[in-house]
Amino acid sequence: MVPSRRSLFALVAGAALLPLVGARAASAAFSDLDRRDIHRAEQLLDGITSLKARFTQVDSSGGVAAGTFYLRRPGRMRFEYDAPSPLLMVADGTWLIVYDKEIRQVDRYPLGATPIGVLTRDRIKLDQGLDLLGVVRDKGAFGIKLTDEDHKDEGQLILIFTDSPLEFRQWQVLDAQGTTTVFTLDQVQTGLDLSPSLFVFQDPPGATRSRHDRG
Repeated sequence: MVPSRRSLFALVAGAALLPLVGARAASAAFSDLDRRDIHRAEQLLDGITSLKARFTQVDSSGGVAAGTFYLRRPGRMRFEYDAPSPLLMVADGTWLIVYDKEIRQVDRYPLGATPIGVLTRDRIKLDQGLDLLGVVRDKGAFGIKLTDEDHKDEGQLILIFTDSPLEFRQWQVLDAQGTTTVFTLDQVQTGLDLSPSLFVFQDPPGATRSRHDRG
């Protein structure tokens, strides 16, 4: 089953580590261990200037999609979805552009106002423009729960890391309607010289265009 269009857009609006969704969150006052792990996670993410990986995306209704993910900081991402998904997502430094090839529709969202935009920042500090809600833990892994400090009612993002060794392999988006979308990386390569053309999108002739500014 391919994920619904709504669940795919959770990435815009918002190894198997799924138990972390329901794991107990740390207290509001972060422990020394929480602060240490948040700092380690920031250092790890800040050190990734380019990345290529295969991804698997699963929503809470059982829909599954896969494809190839590219990241080049600052400001650039690309999600190439495998067929039969009709979507392509490109972050060009300003916008996160979503192109639905099936209906020939192009939507643009301010990259800085999307949950996943945090991964593209020039410097990654998880407490800048975001509220740290807590740290969740499961055997061999931990997750950092975040929300937009200006749009707290729109959902949460959980960045999930394996421990020993420390690796970033998954994020989860919980939207305002309670739908969870899980995005897992595999075959990760870093430090690549990625072509700038991967992060350029030209609207196809005849496509319907929409821009979604967010106040």
